[in-house]
Amino acid sequence: MLPGGHLVRRRLLRPALAAAVGLTVVLGAAPATAGVRDGEAGSGMPAIPVVEADRAVAARAAVRFSDLEGYGWAKPAITYVAGSFPWMRDFAPDEDGRYPFKPKAAERRRYFARALVRAFAPDAEADPDVSFPDVDPDSPWHRFAAIAVERGWLHVAPGGLFDPNGLVTMRGAHHAFVQALRLGPAAASLDRLHTRDGVRFALPERFGTTLLGMRLGLRYNAPSGSESLDVGPADVLSRAQVAYSLYRAATQPAWNIDALRDQYVGIELPHLGPRLLEIVGWGVDYIGYPYVWGGEWGLESRAPAGLGGQPRSGFDCSGLTWWLLRENDGGAWRVAPPRPYRGWRLAQRTSADMARMTPKRIPFRELRPGDVMFYDGDRDGTVDHVDTYIGNGFALDSSSTPGGVTIMWVGDGWYRDHFVHGRRVLR
Repeated sequence: MLPGGHLVRRRLLRPALAAAVGLTVVLGAAPATAGVRDGEAGSGMPAIPVVEADRAVAARAAVRFSDLEGYGWAKPAITYVAGSFPWMRDFAPDEDGRYPFKPKAAERRRYFARALVRAFAPDAEADPDVSFPDVDPDSPWHRFAAIAVERGWLHVAPGGLFDPNGLVTMRGAHHAFVQALRLGPAAASLDRLHTRDGVRFALPERFGTTLLGMRLGLRYNAPSGSESLDVGPADVLSRAQVAYSLYRAATQPAWNIDALRDQYVGIELPHLGPRLLEIVGWGVDYIGYPYVWGGEWGLESRAPAGLGGQPRSGFDCSGLTWWLLRENDGGAWRVAPPRPYRGWRLAQRTSADMARMTPKRIPFRELRPGDVMFYDGDRDGTVDHVDTYIGNGFALDSSSTPGGVTIMWVGDGWYRDHFVHGRRVLR
C-alpha cells in the first residue's frame, strides 16, 4: 500500500533485470573535486543500460569520421547512428574516405526527419495526400517529412509549413523519440496532470514527452565542470546531442518502455491543499532542467555570487529540494518572488545533512505530500539522495540518472528499496 492507502500498481524495473542495471556506468558523475562547494556528487537509481544490435557492433569499423576530436562523450553514439547504421550519415565522405559528421552544427528538421524515419520506420511509405508549401513533392526530403508529420513525431509550422531548415530543440527531440517508442498514451496522461478532485496544473509545452524523454535517458548529463554541454527543454540541440538522444532511444530496453508506460498512464495526484498546489505548480515548470552538481537555481538570470554563481539553470537533488521548499532568507536566496510562496525552514544543503537533522523520522507508510524523502543508494549507511513527495507514489526529483528534474515513481523498485526515512518540513 502507498501512503494514504493507495495500492501499488506501477513498477520501476522488472526484478529479473534490476541487478543488471546496477552494472552499468552512470555517465556524467561528478569528478573527485566534490566538496569544493556544497552539493550532491551524483545520486539516484543506476543508469538504464543500452541494448545494441549485434550486427551493428560487428559493422562498427566500416565507417570512419574526420571531425570528432573533442567529442569523446558523443563518439559511441555517433559511431552507432552514423557508422553502424546510416541514420545520421548525412554528408559525403572526404577524399581520404572519412566522413564529416559536423557534431557542433545545429541539427536541422529535414535531417532530423530523415534520421527518425531511417531508424524507426525505414520501410514506411508516405501518404500522398500529405503536402507542405515549403517542401516540393519531388524533393528527396518529402517522404521523410511526410512520414514524420503523419506519425506525430514532428509538428508543422503555421500555414502548414514543414520548415525544413528549422532547428531542433531538446523539447522537440524528446517529443519525437517518445512518440516513436509508442509512449504517447503515457505522455498524454502526464499532459493531463491533475489531482483526485479534478484540479489541473498549468504545464509547460510538451510536458509529458519532455518528462518521459528524461526518464529514457535521452539527454546527455554533462559532468561537473562541463555544464556548458547541458541543455534545457527550449535549447537548440547540436548534431552530437541529437546523435546521443537517437542512440539512447534506439538502444532502449523494452522492459523500461513497459515500466514507464505502467508508471505514468493514468497518473493522478491526491487531494492537495493550497500550499501543496503551489509547490507542485512551481515544481512542474522545471521538468527537464539539467542535473547540475551543486545546482540550486532555476531562473534565467545567473545565480547570485553568494550561491556560487551557478553557470546555468539546473539542480542536484538537494538543490531542487531547496528550490521547492526553502524559505526566502532575505539575502542571496531570493526565490520569492517570483515563487508564489515564501517557503519553510530548511537550512541544511546536502541530503545527508538534511537527513541527519530530521527532528522526527517519518516511515514510508506515513508520508504526506510535501515531505522530503531520503535514500541510501549504495547502502553504506549514509543518505546520498533526497526528493519531495507529492502523493500517490510520486516525487519531484532531480537525479543524475535521467540527468535532471522529473516526476519520479517512488512507490516501489529502486526508490522504495533504498528509502531510509522522511522528514516533515511544512508546518
